[in-house]
Amino acid sequence: MKPSTLEWVEKAEVDWEVAQRSYRARSVELHDAVCYHCQQCIEKYLKARLNEANAYFTKTHNLEDLLKLLLPIEPGWTVLQPKMVALNPYAVLFRYPGFDATKADAKDALKDCKELRKIIRANLGLPV
Repeated sequence: MKPSTLEWVEKAEVDWEVAQRSYRARSVELHDAVCYHCQQCIEKYLKARLNEANAYFTKTHNLEDLLKLLLPIEPGWTVLQPKMVALNPYAVLFRYPGFDATKADAKDALKDCKELRKIIRANLGLPV
């Protein structure tokens, strides 16, 4: 694995850890943070896979756009699209006043993130 790909993976793993810890927090509900960091984790894993394939990508938070760039490399990943669609809004939706994530949102985001993370890590030859 390229060192630059590993940097993306390390950043993704920080988001994964923050999402899990936020979900388990007892003193305050951190559902917004869970959703945000789940989206960020998958965004960075998609960028890691693109980077490893020497595929160009721009600065974006859009998981669907990143997936489209990956489909020529990983055509079987079309089945991942529904989970990407579900996580995609969390890049910004709950970051501002007016919208709050629920416990159910956080639980679903964590589940989708876990499944996507497992697939992408396996593809990159990383332990799942």
